[in-house]
Amino acid sequence: MSSQIFRIIASEINASADQVRAAVTLLDEGSTVPFIARYRKEVTGGLDDAQLRDLSERLTYLREFEARRETIIKSITEQGNMSDELGQKLAQAVTKSELEDIYLPYKPKRRTKAMIARENGLEPLARKLLENRTLDPEVAAQEHLNAEVPDVKSALNGARDILTEELSENADLLARLRTHMRDNAQIVSKVIDGQQAAGQKFSDYFDHQEAFSKAAGHRALAMFRGRNEGTLSVELQVDADAPRGTSRAEELTLYALAGTVGVTKADQWLRTVATWAWRVKLSNSISIDLLVELREKAEEEAITVFGRNLKDLLLAAPVGNRATLGLDPGIRTGVKVAAVDSTGKVLETATIYPFQPKMDVAGSMATLGALILRHNVDLIAIGNGTASRETEKLVTDLLAQIPAQGKKPTKVVVSEAGASVYSASALASQELPDLDVSLRGAVSIARRLQDPLAELVKIEPKSIGVGQYQHDVDQSKLSRRLDAVVEDAVNAVGVTLNTASAPLLARVAGIGPNLAETIVAHREVHGAFQTRNDLLKVSRLGPKVFEQCAGFLRIPNGTEPLDSSAVHPEAYAIARKIVSDCGGDLRSIQSNPKSLANIEPRQYVTADFGLPTIKDILSELEKPGLDPRPEFKTATFAEGVNEMTDLKVGMSLEGTVTNVAAFGAFVDIGVHQDGLVHVSQLADRFIKDPHEVVKAGDIVRVRVTEVDVSRKRIGLSMRKDGGAPDRPTERKPPQTQHKARVQSVPKSASRSNRGSFGDLLQSAMKKN
Repeated sequence: MSSQIFRIIASEINASADQVRAAVTLLDEGSTVPFIARYRKEVTGGLDDAQLRDLSERLTYLREFEARRETIIKSITEQGNMSDELGQKLAQAVTKSELEDIYLPYKPKRRTKAMIARENGLEPLARKLLENRTLDPEVAAQEHLNAEVPDVKSALNGARDILTEELSENADLLARLRTHMRDNAQIVSKVIDGQQAAGQKFSDYFDHQEAFSKAAGHRALAMFRGRNEGTLSVELQVDADAPRGTSRAEELTLYALAGTVGVTKADQWLRTVATWAWRVKLSNSISIDLLVELREKAEEEAITVFGRNLKDLLLAAPVGNRATLGLDPGIRTGVKVAAVDSTGKVLETATIYPFQPKMDVAGSMATLGALILRHNVDLIAIGNGTASRETEKLVTDLLAQIPAQGKKPTKVVVSEAGASVYSASALASQELPDLDVSLRGAVSIARRLQDPLAELVKIEPKSIGVGQYQHDVDQSKLSRRLDAVVEDAVNAVGVTLNTASAPLLARVAGIGPNLAETIVAHREVHGAFQTRNDLLKVSRLGPKVFEQCAGFLRIPNGTEPLDSSAVHPEAYAIARKIVSDCGGDLRSIQSNPKSLANIEPRQYVTADFGLPTIKDILSELEKPGLDPRPEFKTATFAEGVNEMTDLKVGMSLEGTVTNVAAFGAFVDIGVHQDGLVHVSQLADRFIKDPHEVVKAGDIVRVRVTEVDVSRKRIGLSMRKDGGAPDRPTERKPPQTQHKARVQSVPKSASRSNRGSFGDLLQSAMKKN
């Protein structure tokens, strides 16, 4: 492989060429990014998973680029047109557009107007007018009339077509024009007549103009979506105020065609050719290229935002092994309820109808109360979709009736994004074959509160819905990026081998969907794995796969204590020596981690295991299998603020960040519609990237600045009117995306129709 590729990637990921070379070798040998990042730090010089992901993606691009370069060189050589100068230009090209520009004159093409003009004998006319500016074009054209070229106009147009094609294949000119347009063009969008009403959501772009070089990705994607939906026209304009024939682009084109021109008739004709070539052909083709370039850049930004938000959701704090009641709210179809035990096993399901048309508030509360007592429920997870607030009121009213000395479950509202997709999936049918599709969503909602990562991996990442214009980007690229995010998150946390589902195991480094199913099937037949080495008994799981996955799989309370840690089996000998030198066993070290304080890591360095690995082993011995996710926390929503109409400008509310885009952060304040904190309102200082301040799942305090009920827009601010920032300039520690809400009793559940908690339970017991 070309060493130039290593240098290019190294400069982009802030590493050395040797580090890149080592990482590429490992990737080519079949190692995964999580494995390399965690267990081959000495080899790569400590490249982390983010650097390795960027490296892997750029490696694919550059290899494709090199393959295309070789194809072009071969094509030109076979044509007999290769020269030293041309070969050097091709070797120095660093972008695909530059490479294709050089190839244009030699690229096989369909029959063009210029080809026809040459066939009709007009190339000599074009050459004459270029070389002899004293000629009168119309007089010169008379000499080239024939049966195919009946008049002077046809002859001059043919000569113009020949020169225009040459200009369109002039790589140096194309490069200059692209640079000029990148630096000076304006992207302009306008509403198409008659689409004002239908395209109201694009009203901000009905008459919009901004510099191409400064166009934000989210605005570009909005304009492109408006264009695709037939609402907007979008184009690039450059030198729009310059008189015809005098713009900088036309001057560049003219100079490339004829150098310095004077005032003769031939000079004037050449000027009209340059103007025509620019306006009719070059401006259009370059505009298309630059708009594609802008779209690709905007898509990359959007995909990056989606990946960040998804990672934050996947690594949200788990509540842990606690019995949970999941509620999937609905109005006419009822609220679906599922009780699961601490391991996520379904214990019981029900459907209640507290809202229109049945309005069975008392019966619904009785059913919920009975489930809480019968299954010793510790948590109540409420989906945040339609009827979420109404369902939450019902639960709040129920909990208020539990005696003060009684055990009250904690109420938490969770995102139900993707729950319906999971419910209808083949996986859900396999996991919950005896449950109706409508009830599976309630199970998913309960489980995602217990462990967001373990449940969300069952859903296609694109369906979780934390993206910015996610449906407008390259879907295959989005899928690859999000799959990488999920893989990195799963391996960062680790997976309990004997309880993990197949979808979760499939995300472990080196395993994949088919092998994950095989592992689960082996576990069901032969029982729980006693050691990591037992994995080698699984069909088709060989040494290479074992090497990649073993360190990320945990076996708590197994026969080998180190199997519960992130220490890789290949390093067990060193770990055992460290434990022995501490004068105890692993369990005694865990109870007294200070015994590791006097260990000098360097004395354990070997030819195979360097200092980074030794330090990682020491960290694991101190806290084996430590979950990197934060502690579970909840936020409280304001009482009486349930709908947009309840909001007033100036209100100070607590909310949870649900999504972070390039232009700001969306915050759920409990009114069925997320509010937007624009990037300019995130802090009392300049913020370029919203991720500097917030991320999905953060609990924040906001002030209402605008309420537009008709457009369903809520403006929020986290600024203190010029005072100190609401938070430190550093990122806060991660917090969960789950939200506990404390609300007032719903009016529909008045005291006259709800009875005491004991009465409700007695009624429910009789029914059951």
